[in-house]
Amino acid sequence: METRLLEILVCPVCKGRLQVNAARTELICRADRLAFPIRDGIPVMLEPQARLLADTELPAA
Repeated sequence: METRLLEILVCPVCKGRLQVNAARTELICRADRLAFPIRDGIPVMLEPQARLLADTELPAA
């Protein structure tokens, strides 16, 4: 995902910063423990489409 796009995207729930999980093609919000999917290169920033992350899945700070 383009770095420039990542700089302007925020979590739709808390407006916090997102991290890329390239292996799973997701954008991660650590604060809300949500993973938003990236489909065909387009981030799906809808809360109902996000999955809840387990403690073991949270990326290191």
